[in-house]
Amino acid sequence: MPINSNSSNDLRNIGLKVTGPRIKILEFFNQNPGAHYSADDIYLALSKEGLDVGLATVYRVLTQFEQAGILLRNHFESGKGEGKAIFELNEGVHHDHLVCLDCGHVEEFVDTAIENRQREIASKLGFTLEEHVLALYGNCTKKNCKYKT
Repeated sequence: MPINSNSSNDLRNIGLKVTGPRIKILEFFNQNPGAHYSADDIYLALSKEGLDVGLATVYRVLTQFEQAGILLRNHFESGKGEGKAIFELNEGVHHDHLVCLDCGHVEEFVDTAIENRQREIASKLGFTLEEHVLALYGNCTKKNCKYKT
């Protein structure tokens, strides 16, 4: 269920009590549509704003938002064999991901040919495709990549 505002009514309408941390985290995602963040990223951003929100609270709110359909959770691996949960605003549109193995940056993309081919393969193998997640992993080739550390 995509939510494109940060009003208290939106939280109430999905059965969540309105709290400061919930409002702030929802605002954070609404101000950064299409972006992907870990719980640590959100915690650090809120801390830089001077908000006194604990990491455990951030994790709890992210889980509640995922269960309510506000956020989507993905688990991407890094080039170092590590992985972490990444959250993004559920905008109600299917897309796939390209993940940089150097810095972990995630790019979204939609490709009709890939989508059609996945349905063809599923059908050939006797499946009706209901949903899927596609993440491609590679190394950024941009000379001045702003995400490389």
